[in-house]
Amino acid sequence: MPEHIRIDLAQQTLTLYSGSDEMLHRFVISSARNGTGELTGSYRTPRGRHRIRAKIGAGAPSGAVFRGRRPTGEVWSPELAAAHPQRDWILSRILWLCGEQPGFNRSGQVDSMRRYIYIHGTPDTEPMGKPASHGCIRMRNADVVALFDLVACGIAVEIVAPAGETVIYPLPRRFNPASAGLKALTAAAPLSPVAAAAHGWHGCWGTEGQLLAAGRLLTGGNAELMALPGLSLPGALLLLLQQQAAQAGWLSLRMLAPYADAGEWQQRGASVASDVVEIDGVRSVALRWGIQPAG
Repeated sequence: MPEHIRIDLAQQTLTLYSGSDEMLHRFVISSARNGTGELTGSYRTPRGRHRIRAKIGAGAPSGAVFRGRRPTGEVWSPELAAAHPQRDWILSRILWLCGEQPGFNRSGQVDSMRRYIYIHGTPDTEPMGKPASHGCIRMRNADVVALFDLVACGIAVEIVAPAGETVIYPLPRRFNPASAGLKALTAAAPLSPVAAAAHGWHGCWGTEGQLLAAGRLLTGGNAELMALPGLSLPGALLLLLQQQAAQAGWLSLRMLAPYADAGEWQQRGASVASDVVEIDGVRSVALRWGIQPAG
């Protein structure tokens, strides 16, 4: 493994490791005041696997001011800060991060690079060791200059957060469940009475960027659900599909599931809507949720 960076949001530290996983340098940082999150406009620090896509500011003086990733010619001072109290100061160096996990921190509305998530310098008057940024990783100017000189473009950066709630984001249009290691929990139920347009996949992600489950609505009032082997479907993902069905004006949501799993789905509010049938050697039943259309 080559050199890599680990940013620990619980400890508010950035650590550079050698290829043999030996700690080389550790710096105190400040992540987002709003906490963790990947959505555009959230002003939160994204999690998961990233890499440094671009290094900006080589040779600039410590405290050099950047706007739009270009030096303004200014150097931060208390007087300059007093003259521009609304600025979010980006100083000294910029390490621009790019997400490596499509659907979690790359592409669509969860793209770290398009959100302009940087590791950058900040005024020495700003706090370190506590969340205070607008989403970026802030460092002391001397520290970010040192880090800039230690790393190359392309180095891996892992941003780790404490365990917490899962999140649901739309998945890329070309999402392939098989390549993500997901196993089918359901299939389209036969003889569904509802006709409607299908929806795209949504994924349920763990806090470290692992795709746990995915689901989508299909034509005919059906749902297709998948999860990692051994995991049941997160309730928040099922609720999202029910809400989408309601917004589409559906009166029911149906799916075909193994008969052995019917009891678990009934505990989640489903009713059995067919006799047991054998499909590809698996005894299966159609399940149904009643839907109250939105509005």
